[in-house]
Amino acid sequence: MKRVLLLFLAALVLSASSDAFGFSTKGQDCAKCHTLKKDEAATLLKNFDQNIKVLGVSVGSAKYLFEVSVESKGKKGIVYIDFPKKRLFSGSLFQIQGKRNLTQERLSEINKVNVSQIPLGDAVLLGDKNAKYKVVVFTDPDCPFCAKLHDEMKKVVKERKDIAFSIKMFPLKMHAGAYDKSKAIVCEKSLALLENAFAKKSLPAPKCKTAAVDDTIKLAAKLGITGTPALVMPDGRVVSGFRDANALKELILKK
Repeated sequence: MKRVLLLFLAALVLSASSDAFGFSTKGQDCAKCHTLKKDEAATLLKNFDQNIKVLGVSVGSAKYLFEVSVESKGKKGIVYIDFPKKRLFSGSLFQIQGKRNLTQERLSEINKVNVSQIPLGDAVLLGDKNAKYKVVVFTDPDCPFCAKLHDEMKKVVKERKDIAFSIKMFPLKMHAGAYDKSKAIVCEKSLALLENAFAKKSLPAPKCKTAAVDDTIKLAAKLGITGTPALVMPDGRVVSGFRDANALKELILKK
């Protein structure tokens, strides 16, 4: 990460000194003089990937950079091109104040999914079934960060009765026993069994035959979800990784 940030900063410094961005007036709005069309961006990016598709171009949140949303091999992403159109940056852009990952926030926006297409018949419910805000969570019973997230989710529903979590079992291949545990939990739709798994207690064998876990694995692949925990917000944003209770509430209630 440090190396990426240093290379990125060096690129900006070199750009400012060698190209000067064509500006001599202090405080001038750079974006008024520089444009990048989708077909231009596509031509530039084909130097790296012949199959890349440009979805959109906008002036990025960082000065002197265009933000380009792209799709390649079914996956959407974001890259940045400098105003002189000579340099490309691929990676996470952070806002120092608040340590916000601006790239990840935008990725969540462009990778929104249709929440209504996620079946919840096999999901384990945490919270009120009539809650206004419903979040779908893909979790693995042997995932330590899923266990930590689960504790934070419990704090959220205790404080906010209008938020509920529908938890789908998504066992990862790296966890040898997670598949059978997931089936056992789904068969009984048991929050207690899930919490026992997180507490590293042994679970009984599955008490039913079900394809729900396999269906969830296929669904995750279709949605581009490759790890756990992963949360699908009420508006379709997909957010990966652990968040504490306050961060969860902020994400869920974001307008």
